[in-house]
Amino acid sequence: MIRLRPFVAALASACVLATSAAVAADDKPAAPQLPSEKPVVTHHHARIDGSEIDYTATAGLLVINGDDGKPVTSMSYVEYTRDGVRDRTHRPLSFVYNGGPGSSTVWLHMGAFGPMVVSTTNASTTPPAPYRLVDNADSLLDATDLVFVDAPGTGYGRAYDKKAVFGIDQDAKTFATFVQRFITMSDRWNSPKFLIGESYGTTRSANLVNVLADHGIDCNGVVLISSALDYKTLLPAPDNDLPYELFLPSMAAVAAYHHALPQPPADLNAFLEEARHFAATDYAAALMQGDRIDAATRARIIAQLHRFTGLSEHYIDLSDLRVTPGHFEKELLRDQRRTIGRLDSRFTGIDRDAESASPDYDPADAALTPVYTALFNTYGRDQLNWKVNENYRTTDYEEVFPNWDFKRSVGGFDGRVLAPEVVDDLRQALTKNPALRVYSANGLYDLATPFFNTEYTLAHMDLDPTLRGHVQFGYYPSGHMIYADPASHAKLSADLRRFIRSLSPA
Repeated sequence: MIRLRPFVAALASACVLATSAAVAADDKPAAPQLPSEKPVVTHHHARIDGSEIDYTATAGLLVINGDDGKPVTSMSYVEYTRDGVRDRTHRPLSFVYNGGPGSSTVWLHMGAFGPMVVSTTNASTTPPAPYRLVDNADSLLDATDLVFVDAPGTGYGRAYDKKAVFGIDQDAKTFATFVQRFITMSDRWNSPKFLIGESYGTTRSANLVNVLADHGIDCNGVVLISSALDYKTLLPAPDNDLPYELFLPSMAAVAAYHHALPQPPADLNAFLEEARHFAATDYAAALMQGDRIDAATRARIIAQLHRFTGLSEHYIDLSDLRVTPGHFEKELLRDQRRTIGRLDSRFTGIDRDAESASPDYDPADAALTPVYTALFNTYGRDQLNWKVNENYRTTDYEEVFPNWDFKRSVGGFDGRVLAPEVVDDLRQALTKNPALRVYSANGLYDLATPFFNTEYTLAHMDLDPTLRGHVQFGYYPSGHMIYADPASHAKLSADLRRFIRSLSPA
């Protein structure tokens, strides 16, 4: 998941840093003290989707070696396996992770699919501790065994060679090694396999599924939750108008949620379809004209943008028809002295200066992070008996993000691009494995990875016509963390349960 730092701004600054040096040259600590790989095993019971389930939890760390045989990182994980399964050949195994880069997998683990989850106040700040941990009737454990994996530099794992693991391709290679080691030690080579990633985790999945195939490991399915697959579609710039078009339908959804539109829509889905059409046609054509746009067309576009976003025509005019997501988050409820969340725009915040251009913080992030952090530490020690003498890093954006290598070679060019994409990696995987299926889950109120952005990106994979139906979409009235809304959580789990079962042999 994309967490503490505003993702687009952080990516832009990281890319600038990457032009001079993606990673410090000699950042390799000598002879790291490696953790024990002996796991901690506990036994539990749960009621999931109406079924009584006994299960085993295995918590531990794996040390990952580089090509030279030297350790480059350790990675922490928690595995949940259903008891009483004699032949795991037909039992799916799902690898689950969040993103960042620099985020642990506490969010999907303790918010979405683990057997126990945090209890939070929907679309508002949860009162301080003591927080509540509750049984998760919407866990996926009835349909698949689960391995929640923390990325290098997060959780209890540590990065020993940052240059070897902090980067788009380095990360996919590291995760591929983890998967290969894990299915070897757990004897799961012949189990159906799924990748479930959120936010930057979708960047990882699109790359990883292709890398795994090159290692002789085909996956049955890939789940993309709140996707970030082509970064130029997320980075508005003077020479890149595309993101303005792709963010517009999400802004329309958010404005409707907050009753900020001049004419509230009677049918939200129909209204969002209108917003998609306008963004892809009249709005795109107007932006393409640049300074050549005539006064009448400009006035017509401004009026339509007002209709879809609720922002004043004067503000839209001053913004030259181009309102960035950060400015929208500040402007939409400015008259109420409130900002809206970027990760989940149902949340509202209060800035010190109501006249500033952008929000001081993300109220969704501020509302959710303390709950997850406190309860994972409690759950890990008290219920998993996982008592590691290290701090569990819920997020680590001080070490991981500044050292991340966003550059990669694409499209047959020798040069290295700074606004990378992993769309072609996913296309290759779908092409080489025609049985592979992809499920894309999207929150309507997500201003970090907007749903129209994902639709556009996945529609530009250049897939063979026979493969285009292999990508499915789901939409939920929630934000980036779809499961933060209870009804969306239940629907997402039900949709993924069907997806996994449909691709696994009986």
